[in-house]
Amino acid sequence: MKTVRYLFSRLFLGAVYVAHASAGAAVAGGLDEPPNILWVVTDDHRADSLRTYNQAVFGTDDSPLGYVESPSADRLAAEGTLFTNAFCNSPVCAPSRAALQTGRYPFRTGHYAFELTHQEPDFVRPVVPQVLRGAGYATASFGKADSYIYRWGPGQGFHNAGFWDHQVHFKNELQKQGFGDLFGNTAYGDNWERLGTAEWVHRPDGTVTQYFMSRVDGPLTDEDRATRAAVEKEFDLLRSYTRGGNRNLILGGVNPMPADKTVDARVVDAFKAHLWNAGQDYETVWGKPVTGPDPGKPVLMHLGMHLPHTPVLPPRSVRDRFREHTYAVPAFDDEELAKLPPQLQRVYQQMRADNMTPAEKQQAIQDYYAFCAHGDALIGDAIDAFKAYSTQQGRPWLILYTVGDHGWHLGEQGIEAKFGPWQQSLGGAVIMASSDKSLVPAGEVYRGLMEYVDVAPTLYQAAGLDTAAPELDHLDGHSLTDLLHGRSAPRDYALGEINLVGGPRAYLVSDRFRFSMRTRPFDGPVTADMLGKKIKWGLTAPVKKVDLALYDLKHDPLERNNVADDPAYRGLAAFFRDKLGRIVLGDGRIECDWSQANTYALSDFAPGADDKKLEIPAELIPD
Repeated sequence: MKTVRYLFSRLFLGAVYVAHASAGAAVAGGLDEPPNILWVVTDDHRADSLRTYNQAVFGTDDSPLGYVESPSADRLAAEGTLFTNAFCNSPVCAPSRAALQTGRYPFRTGHYAFELTHQEPDFVRPVVPQVLRGAGYATASFGKADSYIYRWGPGQGFHNAGFWDHQVHFKNELQKQGFGDLFGNTAYGDNWERLGTAEWVHRPDGTVTQYFMSRVDGPLTDEDRATRAAVEKEFDLLRSYTRGGNRNLILGGVNPMPADKTVDARVVDAFKAHLWNAGQDYETVWGKPVTGPDPGKPVLMHLGMHLPHTPVLPPRSVRDRFREHTYAVPAFDDEELAKLPPQLQRVYQQMRADNMTPAEKQQAIQDYYAFCAHGDALIGDAIDAFKAYSTQQGRPWLILYTVGDHGWHLGEQGIEAKFGPWQQSLGGAVIMASSDKSLVPAGEVYRGLMEYVDVAPTLYQAAGLDTAAPELDHLDGHSLTDLLHGRSAPRDYALGEINLVGGPRAYLVSDRFRFSMRTRPFDGPVTADMLGKKIKWGLTAPVKKVDLALYDLKHDPLERNNVADDPAYRGLAAFFRDKLGRIVLGDGRIECDWSQANTYALSDFAPGADDKKLEIPAELIPD
């Protein structure tokens, strides 16, 4: 495959950004000096677990399914602005977080699934911590790291490629060091030979129970099965046994640890310890010598909560409150399923949950919202510590809370998962607050469309960088501060793409319509021999092959009636197919062979197609 290169050089980090920071702080960021920044990201998090969101969207504290608690998020929203119409750019963690970190769509980063990406290709641009370090920030990440671009080198691998001055990963630095609750992982021997998969249960008294879930050298032993069964009974574990895919995910249960010792609580402890030890050496809870942030610099503190991702295990003290509530179970039926195209039917089959028992469906919803409430308390603790540090330092602050790297279904579309082109997979919320209320108004709700690619430019602008500078012209998003103050025009749609479970699929969301389509003729990751080939297939293939889905939210707000094949909507579906297809396939699409240093294909047959305007011909919209 011939290597295709953009006609520009790689960015030079450091002096370039520092220069823009010093020149643009007062104008671009709105503050006289760079603020401390706290960026919170949760995982698999539904926005309707927040009362403040429900009040703004539904006019009630509860979610459409039932009771929720979120005092910390509610307080933060009262201090700042709540963005209720936020959409991720891919409904799975890696490509969604890549969009958050780069400010670019998946089709422009070549990151559609769990590719082991790196920074050698010349189309790659820096991620948030790199840019802010160049602007003089001390950076630290706690929990689930969001730098989804990895170190290039022999073997590659999931590494911190030097983006963060300090990093504490919830799994590598906590669970594997004996600080956590219940988790599963690959099991290795003394010489790092792979033995199989296993689960570890950490208990308050320091004991650990371990059992294999699968073995490389043969079937499970009677002891494995007996220990697993005992753990499942002790902690009331509900597994994803109805799925066509992974049946061992834990969708509910009680955490073996108390609320102050769960793995996410340990993440927040590490977060606070780092701030408390600014400018001095200290030891982490597992004995590693580190140094706190430079008190002479502003900080970027990234808090990546693992919850409410599986295993969904709220501590008993929280869980007991939610067990008292009965929840509405989302409706789903065979007629709805029959209208899904084959690609989305595969997503349903792999993720289905509609055949769980009524009691199991209740448990899944109860435990999920209880886990969200546990996370809310921990996030509130971290916010308090961050504000106290900023006050002590005499520095302004900005907090940006991304509520879910994507969403989570609790029975909608018949699934208990993400991965789909529907609201519960794509929709989220963002809360932004600042010590300067003229920059971020208090108690406001922004109801216009926003996308997760807006997060990076928001953070850059807050740090004083000029997002209109040539060095940042790769950004697909807009600063949320500019949206709030009318400096950026509202967009007509949000969009994104994924290549997991059902295969390559892109989506477009407007206020009234939700549309999605298959983008490539193959399933799974793009192979080296397919880079950039048959790139217009999604626009030219027979309509049945492209697996269209279209929902008219005016008449079907729960997205249960795919009308793409309805005669009244076929013209509209064709319009969306052309609009979305030209954007994601022809307006700067990248497909990369990540096993090589700099081999990729660029498709640019429709430059400017992503103009943020729909302008649907009136005759295509049914009455």
